[in-house]
Amino acid sequence: MTSSTIETVGSQKAIKVSVTDEYLIVDLADGRIVSTPISWYPRLLNGSEIERKDWRFTGSGEGIHWPSLDEDVSIKNIILGKPTPIGDFLQR
Repeated sequence: MTSSTIETVGSQKAIKVSVTDEYLIVDLADGRIVSTPISWYPRLLNGSEIERKDWRFTGSGEGIHWPSLDEDVSIKNIILGKPTPIGDFLQR
């Protein structure tokens, strides 16, 4: 038996993003809403409300970029439950 789960995950597109003091919340084109703890993304956690609201889609909705925080998060990693690796945070 084969599964197309990874292919399906990789093809998901975001249509809406919001960031609260506790969560990164993403609405997907297929109707799902997914959220992850903001603590998974230290730059977002430490960013101001204004910086958190300053985001752009990348790759036609395959990722999210916060220019003032130098943070990039892929929709695939959100769905798979992968936080920003600590090494990435420390290197920037």
